[in-house]
Amino acid sequence: MTTLTDLNGCDQAGFTEHLRGIYEHSPWIPERAWAARPFASATALTLALQAVVNAATVDEQLGLIRAHPELAGKAAIAGELTDESTQEQGQSGLHLCSAEEFAALRRLNEEYNAKFGFPFILAVKGPDGKGFTRQHIIATFARRLKQQRGAEMAECLRQIKRIAELRVNALLDVELVFGPTIMQWSETLASWSDSPDNLTCSYLTDAHQKTAAQLAEWMRAAGMSVHIDAVGNVAGRYLSDVPGAKTLMTGSHYDTVRNGGKYDGRLGILLPIAIVRHLHERGEKLPFDFEIVAFAEEEGVRFKSTFLGSKAVIGKFDLALLENTDADGISMRDAIAAAGHDVAAIPAIGRDPSRLLGYVEVHIEQGPVLLERDLALGVVTAINGSSRYLVELSGLASHAGTTPMTMRRDAAAAAAEVLLLVERRCGQGTSLVGTVGQLQVPDGSVNVIPGACKLSLDIRAADDAVRLAAVADVLDGIAKICARRQIEAEVRQVVSASAAPCAPWLMRQLGAAVERSGLPRFELASGAGHDAMAMAGITDVAMLFTRCGNGGISHNPLETMTADDADIGARVLLDFLRNFTAA
Repeated sequence: MTTLTDLNGCDQAGFTEHLRGIYEHSPWIPERAWAARPFASATALTLALQAVVNAATVDEQLGLIRAHPELAGKAAIAGELTDESTQEQGQSGLHLCSAEEFAALRRLNEEYNAKFGFPFILAVKGPDGKGFTRQHIIATFARRLKQQRGAEMAECLRQIKRIAELRVNALLDVELVFGPTIMQWSETLASWSDSPDNLTCSYLTDAHQKTAAQLAEWMRAAGMSVHIDAVGNVAGRYLSDVPGAKTLMTGSHYDTVRNGGKYDGRLGILLPIAIVRHLHERGEKLPFDFEIVAFAEEEGVRFKSTFLGSKAVIGKFDLALLENTDADGISMRDAIAAAGHDVAAIPAIGRDPSRLLGYVEVHIEQGPVLLERDLALGVVTAINGSSRYLVELSGLASHAGTTPMTMRRDAAAAAAEVLLLVERRCGQGTSLVGTVGQLQVPDGSVNVIPGACKLSLDIRAADDAVRLAAVADVLDGIAKICARRQIEAEVRQVVSASAAPCAPWLMRQLGAAVERSGLPRFELASGAGHDAMAMAGITDVAMLFTRCGNGGISHNPLETMTADDADIGARVLLDFLRNFTAA
């Protein structure tokens, strides 16, 4: 077995030879990385190799991509693959393709090469190292065939780096202590859904309650005392031996959006449970109580109100929401009672801020920033504030064939102007974003000028002043557009959430733990809302983001991450806990 000590002691030729199989037919990569020795960890070695790829010329990067064989291509059939590629393709069963699957792959390879000029690259061992199915590979192939060349070249390089990461692990016999467990637990929870066709887990459904029961079981097995409260939050406490110890909290939500992903929210529950299990198995206690809260609801899918779980924990649950009803007319009050909970106990859920040391949440980024920088982790600076509106535009429905263009009161045309106004105005700030995510012509017809149009408006920024200035400009612009087009507008605000800055003292400690893992410290704002926003109402908060694959997509079945990233995230949080100093 090769060790880091061996690699650090090699001359350039020996180093290159040891790592010859890491990047396919590209010895120039370890050759150039040799100068960065000594490497303190496999992570540091992997990053040094990636840095060489990033610094290479475009022609060198293209050469690296073209050095890889087609999946189930001619080289595979002829037995001409490297040992590493043979093992990887074999693990996904590509040598067992049916005639139809071979035909599909042959066609996709031809189309892909014709479009891009290089072969399709996929780390077929997958995010957990166990291998993608042939069906998944073919579906991914077809999806990525639709990309533009620049984006696809970048994705190929990311896949090559992932292949290299797995090969470095194998070469150095790296053991992932936490990652595989976290990934497997995620798969287990994803098997319970409100829908047979996708992952949907909304508040207090059967799937939701099964998920809560499973989380409670894992917490107990990890050595925690566990309680499911009156709104369905699953709270596990790993108690300190220190008399009168205060509590450091972590957690996230276990509900999902409709047709969602496996890691949004749930990573921030499963990762710390895996850490506590590790501590418990070692008989190791912390000098503070450590509480993991699996918040029952954050997404607002069933009862159209978000952060129900974390608002209960901060003592700000709005009891008027109990009368909200779902699509089937079931009230939240009745749903809570049907789940065996007592609504009268909700006010008692609130925590005492004086007993808290802080709140630290781990979450997938849900965006591409870390992915594009080849970074597994990032420290969050602030969670963007959000302003959301529902806008109803009323014009005049009239005949599409007989009404002159100059005499129309077209509500949809006004909506189109509003959408472009949002895009234009919200493109003026670095952390400012604006979205019209819903756009509807009620009872629209192909031959009728739209007399009404409904749209949503979502404006976010890490700085409240920036967000509110953009909101003011957009609302003023809507008024001007409607006045010019003789359209009436009803604008109703449905969300107003202030930005939540992360506490610098917690950020510093998280950042130091990231650096001790061998990764550079990188800071970024969160464009998405998280339970940490609510928790900031009673204690200092911080967040650690993990990289999200597939272009950073989230709230989607394509949402993905790797066991390696889950593992290093867990190791960093564990290091943070062991070195934690209260403010």
